[in-house]
Amino acid sequence: MIRADEYGGGMRKVAVRGILRLYLPFLATVTVLSVAGWPVDDQAAPAVSAPLQKLAELRVSGAPIATRVLVQSPAETDTELQIVCLFASEPQNALHGALLEMNEKLGGLFDRIRKPDLFRGELGEALRIVPPSGTLVARNLLVIGLGDSANFAPQRMELVGSISYREANLLGTAHPFFAPTILDGGVTKFGTGEVAEHFYNGILRAARTERLLKEQGASVAPIMQDLTYLAGASHAADTQHGLERALANFSK
Repeated sequence: MIRADEYGGGMRKVAVRGILRLYLPFLATVTVLSVAGWPVDDQAAPAVSAPLQKLAELRVSGAPIATRVLVQSPAETDTELQIVCLFASEPQNALHGALLEMNEKLGGLFDRIRKPDLFRGELGEALRIVPPSGTLVARNLLVIGLGDSANFAPQRMELVGSISYREANLLGTAHPFFAPTILDGGVTKFGTGEVAEHFYNGILRAARTERLLKEQGASVAPIMQDLTYLAGASHAADTQHGLERALANFSK
């Protein structure tokens, strides 16, 4: 059975790779579709080779921090900072999908650091990795712990959101990318929109706090200018709705 991860990638069967190599040259002529299924205007998306085709994205309107949902795997992003999450470093919390792909590209680094005496993956624990040349394209990788998977609740993502905002500013990153990687961590019983809503609550709360500190002369200007939230094609719309719910509640 071929399993694609929550971001639409992660297919590693040799036979599939052969089929893709055979047909990719012809895909450049296929009309690019948006998430909603409508053709993208030809002038907005000129014909390019398949790997470089415009990725589907959804914007979150009216956000104080420009935010978009992008259909892409965190294992493939070209960004200054890619943020992902890992559950507690316990044997039952195996890696799947994009996390497995990232681990493979990093030469098994996740396997080596996920130890009780190294990175435990406790809730809020953060670890910055600088991917070696030839592994991930992202220049920096921030891993945030989610704690135990058995008792995971989406509310934990609010802490993850605030940590993401503050760590991005500390690292001087204006355009961070975030992927929850909860499905890839093996927890599938929560909707991606619910997860996104709580994460964005944390982002907005942290941003509001920093603005107050700046107004009081107790902090420098925030660095983050926008946020890219990664999701699979089948989860993009639900993720966008979750972000919009958080924004609506924040604006009340």
